[in-house]
Amino acid sequence: MRHASGPNPMKTDALSTHASMTTGQLVLDRIDYDERATMRAWESFLSDEPTSARDPVHVRSLIHDSWYRSATGGINAQGIEAPLSSDRDEIEYLTRANAELLSAARRSFASLGQLLDGTGAMLVLADSDGVLIDAIGDKKTLHDGMDIHLAIGGKWNEGAVGTNGIGTALWTGEPTFVHAAEHFCAGIKSWTCAGAPIRDPLDGKIIGVVDLSGYSPIFRPHNTALVAATARQIEKALAEQQQEQRTRLLEAFISSAPSYRRKDGLVIVDHRGRAIFCNNVPNGDTTEMMDGPMEPGRGRWLMNLPASGSDTDLANALPPHLRSCHVTPLKLDGDLRGAALVFPSVPAVSSTTVIRREENKHLRAAAAMIVGESEKLLAAVDIASRVAGSNGVTSLLIEGETGVGKELFARLVHAGSRRSENDPFIAMNCGAITKELFGSELFGHVAGAFTGASRDGKPGIFELANGGVLSLDEIGELPLEIQPFLLRVLEERVVHRIGDSRGRSVDVRLVASTNRNLRQEVAAGRFRSDLYYRIGAVSIHVPALRDRGDDVLLLIDHFNRQIAKLAGNDPLEFSNEALDALLAYRWPGNVRELKNLVERLHILARGGTVELQDLPGEISAGNRNSIATHDGHPATMLEAPVCSFEDAERQAIKNALAVEGGNLSKVALRLGISRPTLYRKLGQYGIRRGFL
Repeated sequence: MRHASGPNPMKTDALSTHASMTTGQLVLDRIDYDERATMRAWESFLSDEPTSARDPVHVRSLIHDSWYRSATGGINAQGIEAPLSSDRDEIEYLTRANAELLSAARRSFASLGQLLDGTGAMLVLADSDGVLIDAIGDKKTLHDGMDIHLAIGGKWNEGAVGTNGIGTALWTGEPTFVHAAEHFCAGIKSWTCAGAPIRDPLDGKIIGVVDLSGYSPIFRPHNTALVAATARQIEKALAEQQQEQRTRLLEAFISSAPSYRRKDGLVIVDHRGRAIFCNNVPNGDTTEMMDGPMEPGRGRWLMNLPASGSDTDLANALPPHLRSCHVTPLKLDGDLRGAALVFPSVPAVSSTTVIRREENKHLRAAAAMIVGESEKLLAAVDIASRVAGSNGVTSLLIEGETGVGKELFARLVHAGSRRSENDPFIAMNCGAITKELFGSELFGHVAGAFTGASRDGKPGIFELANGGVLSLDEIGELPLEIQPFLLRVLEERVVHRIGDSRGRSVDVRLVASTNRNLRQEVAAGRFRSDLYYRIGAVSIHVPALRDRGDDVLLLIDHFNRQIAKLAGNDPLEFSNEALDALLAYRWPGNVRELKNLVERLHILARGGTVELQDLPGEISAGNRNSIATHDGHPATMLEAPVCSFEDAERQAIKNALAVEGGNLSKVALRLGISRPTLYRKLGQYGIRRGFL
């Protein structure tokens, strides 16, 4: 393969080139395309290593780049057809999944279809994966297209059939033509095609391709302009459909929510979970929405609407950063077509989720820092939130092993208790203070109260925390002789500095935490029972990470993205074997250990993907020992024999859905793909979560 010696001849002045036909072969007035030279370039390309950086003669860089992708992607250059699905159920599912696109294209296809008869050309519509969902045009060409599977159900992305107008337009995101010998597969080199991507007007994502195809003599330079104009017409029809649906959903919401007030925040999502209307929603509620080109909040994916549309299922489908809202299903013609997310201006607590709605933005932010969905964790968050919102409870006891995140719960109480931006949060680790200094640190001292005392005196942490929250970590380490004085301050809300007879009033909410069992400490005489019952009137137990199930996956994703963002890098990917090992590990150091591990992996992992061998020995060894065997052979995850990459991919998705109980966020994490990609794959393979 050699570099073209001059400017790209086929690209130059392409739209002004006049075409004519002679003896069934395409002849351009300007010699911009040479069939034999292109074939020689293709043959030369296949004879060399595909990693060569040299461009073949007479081949556009766009075509050469696509050939390279096709070759390195394992496409058979001698292929004669595209993959075709003729299963009636799959075609029906494909039609339902692309109903909006088909509806928007109907008018354009109907008007053009009448003009194509007898021209040797056919117009096809493909979805975002390059699968044909409609075809019209010359009857003979439609019939001949069946020979190469250019028909409904045929898959024409580059990953399936190499360089072609549909697949290459999908890859480049631009109107593209691929002519004759420029195709990668030998069996379709007698065809010419021009494709243009169709973008969703709401979020700008490619949702399909319109393509004009036929035998090579139909080529005209303006074919590309024709399909580009058709794509714009379809996008315009889509925008009209979306505007109509937006209006109908708003009407459905207004009729179902007469108590809605204009000062409440409102987001309407469509059936795909994308925001199509936003009003009076603070930026803090939309910062974690996916990126989109529309106005703030519009067109961004927010949630996956469940099939049932029940209030409970909708509430469970909300991502953590949106659990502060009320959610209402919106139905059109009896079918679930969207949902309304309302952020009331009046705080309320619902039993459906832990924090359904809180006016206090600090409480929402603090709750979002506690990552997890296990029942035990959510129950602890619920109690802490109720304490934070209560004026009658002045103390909370948090129990749990080291590293479970007890301080996050203390900060949650502080966030919900704040009456002003200046309310303090003071934390002290009782295990880090010497016995002699406890009294001074807790209560303060006056000048000269004892040897080494500050010349000007010093306030204690109770005074420093006045009006806010005092967090005493490891309170089980508090010396027995200091405990009566602490109890007195809690009862009287008055503190006396050491050496001072004057009392100082304090208004402090105490949050005590410990990794000890204080009941046992009381029984052993190491902790006063009256102090225990005073600080433990309301208590929560933060579960150990090993008792939180799949929260491990959520925390891995959380820390992975957090660390990557701080470092300016891409998040790591985790192999299935690595994730299985991390799930099976007992995590004696709890969340702190997991976070430290993710930080370590960002430094040491090679290639951006964490494999089983990248994990510490105590984690990877446990996974190897837990692999089930049958008749002395390791058990395989696949439940059925596979005969192609697509079969393997379909089965991997089904297996992940089964393991994760249909939770798409966890399935996407396990498979190492984004949620939008997972949704597309589910549609591609006709997989429904409820019918595995």
